[in-house]
Amino acid sequence: MTKQSYTVAGQSIPTITIGYGVFLALWGIVISQLSSSDSITSYAPTFAGVPLLITGILATKIPEKRKLWMHIAATFGLICAIGGTRFFMVMSDGINYASGSMLMLFVTGLIYTYFCVQSFIWARKQREAAEA
Repeated sequence: MTKQSYTVAGQSIPTITIGYGVFLALWGIVISQLSSSDSITSYAPTFAGVPLLITGILATKIPEKRKLWMHIAATFGLICAIGGTRFFMVMSDGINYASGSMLMLFVTGLIYTYFCVQSFIWARKQREAAEA
């Protein structure tokens, strides 16, 4: 019996996307409040998390458009990783709320994007096997 979808630790990519979106949204809110930041940029994880949450939900609720929503989600994951590279410009200042958020975005964005790419590769192989 073949798997119907790619999973990581038993979770589908849309489910992981929803979880990652919630995590990022909460992270941005909590860190902004803890740090008493006046900067809108402290909410950057939230700004990335909300679209991830929405695309994950839409990929689950509208399965015929799952490919579209997951490609959009993967793009946001890549944006997180790229945005997090700013950590390497400020890391000499030490770890604080801002640089910690940048590092978190870099690491989790890379991991999430990796899972998405693996999922896309898996789906292509499944499609090719079905056509053969």
